[in-house]
Amino acid sequence: MLQKILTTGVAVATCALSYAQDTDSTKEKSSAFKLSGSADVYYRYNFSKPKDAPYNNLTSFTNSQNSFELGMASLKAEHTIGKVGMVADLGFGKRAEDFSYNDAKSTLAIKQLYLTYSPSAALKFTAGSWATHIGYELVDAYLNRNYSMSYMFSYGPFFHTGVKADISLGGKSTLMVGVANPTDFKSASTMPKMIIAQYAVATKDDKFKAYLNYQGGKYNDSAKLYQGDVVLTYAFGDKFNMGYNGTVQSRNMKQNDKWGSSNSWWGSALYLNADPISWFGLTLRGEYFSDKNDVLGIHGAGTTGLGNVFETTLSANFKIDNLTIIPEFRLDNSKNAVFVNSANELKKSTGTFIVAATYHF
Repeated sequence: MLQKILTTGVAVATCALSYAQDTDSTKEKSSAFKLSGSADVYYRYNFSKPKDAPYNNLTSFTNSQNSFELGMASLKAEHTIGKVGMVADLGFGKRAEDFSYNDAKSTLAIKQLYLTYSPSAALKFTAGSWATHIGYELVDAYLNRNYSMSYMFSYGPFFHTGVKADISLGGKSTLMVGVANPTDFKSASTMPKMIIAQYAVATKDDKFKAYLNYQGGKYNDSAKLYQGDVVLTYAFGDKFNMGYNGTVQSRNMKQNDKWGSSNSWWGSALYLNADPISWFGLTLRGEYFSDKNDVLGIHGAGTTGLGNVFETTLSANFKIDNLTIIPEFRLDNSKNAVFVNSANELKKSTGTFIVAATYHF
């Protein structure tokens, strides 16, 4: 099946390339180059005062206690000429290392590296590695209004490496389909490939947007992974908007040459964003995350799995030109005792304060 897909894709690309060569010969090509970047730093304090890692932190990028920390510095170069283009996005720091956890352990990481070809305004091919289409939150800190990450972001995919096609369906709807390495692998020799897809639609005024996301297939010869995800956003006006993210991921393992029954984890989160004045905003995130079958093996300080957890995060955004200062309070409550206090006693809840700063250009 995969060979048929790839063969068809090559044929389509060849025809499109021939057409593009004919039309480009009569037009003067224009080129554009853009260089952008960002950086973030933070301080985190957990009120339970844990003495050992993971410091009551079971989500990505903020695994520290009573410490000033460097997040990530990023440089992103983009160039287009005519119908083709490239993007190279490099990250430096602990956040970049955690993002590329399957690569050799290094604080320098290729976050994104891909080439594009657009034979028409309605079709674009991409080959390389790019940030995932699944979920509401993004790896670059300045693009999120909360600094700490959700459970769904932390245990969903970070990026995909492969080929994809973005297709305009007319109006405000688009379709993306692709073939990629298993989740978060830039190199996957001999490993099976997965199908990724997204359908996006918006109202004419862009106030409401919906994204239906998918990834699925064999993760390796003895494991299958399927994930469905939805993201909804609605803008009530310039000063208030909201977002929703819901996801479910199922995994199936092979034992003794037979596929067993699948087990799943799922999550649901609501984001309420208010910007009463230009330099100040508030975001409240409420997330419910369920892994009652211990699919992910998140144990924290305890011996049992995470089970179900509800986290509430309130973040303020103080904006000074391209600098944003983010003080944040977060409360995590789990069904099982996975957190710990300074006396090494297990607890079902924990509170955290973070102050972070992000900058972008």
